[in-house]
Amino acid sequence: MISVLVLRLDAPLMSFGGTAVDNYGVTDDHPGTSMLAGLLANALGYDHRETARTQRLQSRLRHAARADRAGSRFVDYQTVDLGQPSLLGMGWTTHGVPEDRAGAFSEGTHIRYRHYIADAIYTVALTLEPADEAPTLPELAAALQRPARPLFIGRKPCLPAAPLFLYTEDSPDLEAAIRSAPLAARRADKGSLTLWLPADEATGDGRTRYVRDQRDWANQIHSGERLVRVDELHPPAEAADVR
Repeated sequence: MISVLVLRLDAPLMSFGGTAVDNYGVTDDHPGTSMLAGLLANALGYDHRETARTQRLQSRLRHAARADRAGSRFVDYQTVDLGQPSLLGMGWTTHGVPEDRAGAFSEGTHIRYRHYIADAIYTVALTLEPADEAPTLPELAAALQRPARPLFIGRKPCLPAAPLFLYTEDSPDLEAAIRSAPLAARRADKGSLTLWLPADEATGDGRTRYVRDQRDWANQIHSGERLVRVDELHPPAEAADVR
């Protein structure tokens, strides 16, 4: 048995940070390891410069995910000039703490294409290895219920519509935890739901593929890949979230 933390990602917009190419910021189809590590590090109050702590958290993290509501995808065309005078100077962050911003590293208007998933709901079951190293799973659960900073799902515009923390439990493995997790009551999709499982413990008949969701936090680049098994869940028609 392992201890598992179950999250519900429910937001008008979310983005799962696939491998960026030039000015195209794509999204993957499910929550990745680096995105979850960044989310948890933010809840714990890690500073952006504490890359070693975030890297260690990412290396300990194992998770499975389920798309309760797949949502729809769109691309946001953006132009930005971070050197504008209106974007310089003091801003405000959590708990009234001021934050200074010095401006951009380059000048001129930049064109960006940012990919998002709209009106989606995902359930995530995660665990940490080793379990007794800090931060522990109970510490992550406490941080998600009272985060050190505002949380977002992939990008700062992607604010949650509901609390992320659902519950903790002991489970035989992550696959059992994600299959037994209650469905979202708010308009879960009908029919089969897609699962993403660690390939080394999945037992179903789904297909296996590589995902590139590891991050080098010191150099701020994607780095590394892992195998996941993509499978399906066929819940009963009356299934809904009772938690």
